[in-house]
Amino acid sequence: MNMRSTSAPTPQAVPIVFVVEDDVSVRESLELLSRCASWQTETFASARAIWGVGPVLVFATVFGLSMDYEVFLLTRVKKAFDGTRRNDYAVSLSTTTDDRRIGDRSPTPSRKVAPTPMETLIPRAQGLGGDTRIGETESAEGGQSGLRNRDLQKWVLASAALRKPRVQVRRDQVKGVHRVAILGGMRIPFARQNTNYADASNIDMLAAALRGVVDRFGLQGQALGEVVAGAVLKHARDTNISREAALSSGLAAQTPAYDVQQACATSLETAIIVGNKIALGQIEVGIAGGVDSASDVPAALSEALRHLILRFNRSRSPVERLRVLTGLRPSMFIPSVPNVNEARTGLSMGAHCELMVKQWSISRSAQDELALASHRNGVRAYERGFYRDLVAPWRGLERDNNLRTDTSMKKLASLRPAFDTTSGRGTLTAGNSTPFTDGAAAVLLASGTWASAHGQVPQAWLVDAETAAVDFFGPDPEGLLMAPVYAVPRLLARNGLTLQDFDFYEIHEAFAGQVLCNLAAWESADYCRSRLGLDAPLGSIDRDRLNVNGGSVGLGHPFAATGARILAGAAKQLAEHRAQAGRAGRTLLSMCAAGGLGVVAILEG
Repeated sequence: MNMRSTSAPTPQAVPIVFVVEDDVSVRESLELLSRCASWQTETFASARAIWGVGPVLVFATVFGLSMDYEVFLLTRVKKAFDGTRRNDYAVSLSTTTDDRRIGDRSPTPSRKVAPTPMETLIPRAQGLGGDTRIGETESAEGGQSGLRNRDLQKWVLASAALRKPRVQVRRDQVKGVHRVAILGGMRIPFARQNTNYADASNIDMLAAALRGVVDRFGLQGQALGEVVAGAVLKHARDTNISREAALSSGLAAQTPAYDVQQACATSLETAIIVGNKIALGQIEVGIAGGVDSASDVPAALSEALRHLILRFNRSRSPVERLRVLTGLRPSMFIPSVPNVNEARTGLSMGAHCELMVKQWSISRSAQDELALASHRNGVRAYERGFYRDLVAPWRGLERDNNLRTDTSMKKLASLRPAFDTTSGRGTLTAGNSTPFTDGAAAVLLASGTWASAHGQVPQAWLVDAETAAVDFFGPDPEGLLMAPVYAVPRLLARNGLTLQDFDFYEIHEAFAGQVLCNLAAWESADYCRSRLGLDAPLGSIDRDRLNVNGGSVGLGHPFAATGARILAGAAKQLAEHRAQAGRAGRTLLSMCAAGGLGVVAILEG
């Protein structure tokens, strides 16, 4: 078929610039260039008529290049060859999944390129025109940044000169993607259910955590971009606990605030939401957080009594109302107390985890060992002062009251199974599971520009995140708490990383057994091939880098607050690592959540 059109105008060839990691050599860059050239030609030829115009391909290894420059070129190229103004996204070479995940109108390549660590592109914004040349663009945070690899820079500029027209970028037409800084966090000490915070509400606790952030960073009276938090267990009257808590935090009343809920991953998800808005330039600074009270749980009317009351209110005559009241029964006055069982299965999270550890043959002793490390790492972190600027004393507590200084393998082994109490094979106990906990946590995120203007040094940067969900109730069910196993490889592929490319790992410990199941899945070649679609297992991690300052089993787990607790601690740990090691580090965050959900993220700093 002749793809040439005599009536359509010939689109202008526009160079593509691929930005890759710092450690990619010139040889590797040129090798990838040849791969990208063939992939790019086939992809767009199969998607649209190009009318015989061959695009110009420029490949650059960039050190410190503004994200704005990368995005503008990628997005503009997509528009040029699609012939439409609606597609504001780029195509990723880093994933082995369908490229259309990145944008609804993205073409399906006729041939995949084998992913390598350097093949990483991220969807950004758009723009064209201007005064800045290749490798010499104004950064998102101000100032100049460009290619420091001079040999490659000469090659890039020479290649561009041979293929007219020369591409230029004008800053007033480019909306950049800003880096997201984590400046620090604060929380109140976590307390076991029905102890120090038995009479405290979600609003009380979240306001205390927000005040800790306001006081630490001198935000009194300031209007921030947003406060986003949430709770899993909420009273019907608590329509917007984030707004109410923000109004009691010392922030200006003009600070918008709203609730989000994603079970145990709530406050990691709120941080991602705030971070995305900062990255897009919609806000400059915001607070993400979460809170939960296992003591002040809502107690509701029974469903039967609630329906009867509604029918009574709809009645139009005294006789009709009397007829409704004759349906009252004593059993209707038994209150309905919420639980955290899965609606699809009726099983608790612990019961689901029992199924997982049996499937993966995780021993009781292995679970107890991880639980013991969770307590010991938390105790050591408190003793060395790690939590001094992360935890604000509240209502008589100065540290998490679930931490055990005297626990041991012998004591943990003496505990009875908590969920599978009848088969004789139950391994989850109160000692290797998280307790019901009350508490709140919050984290301050900002753009680099805002941080610099306010004299704040970022502890870490929120680089990327991924969510996943699994079918835990169908004919071939996956484990309820296995969703992070699926999210992590997608996140790694998009960022050109392996599971071993991290200095620290923060994996939420809903149960010690759940962590061990996740790790076992990544180590299994058969599972990674059949379930995750990988050619090889992700491999194992260095356990000495796991939850180095304590985990949820030891510190406690107020459902919606744990993500912010993990994020703030991970950011500070990276700041300490940078100061001690003299180099930046990287942390992988992983959180499972009820409903078969998972949220994972990468921090660098």
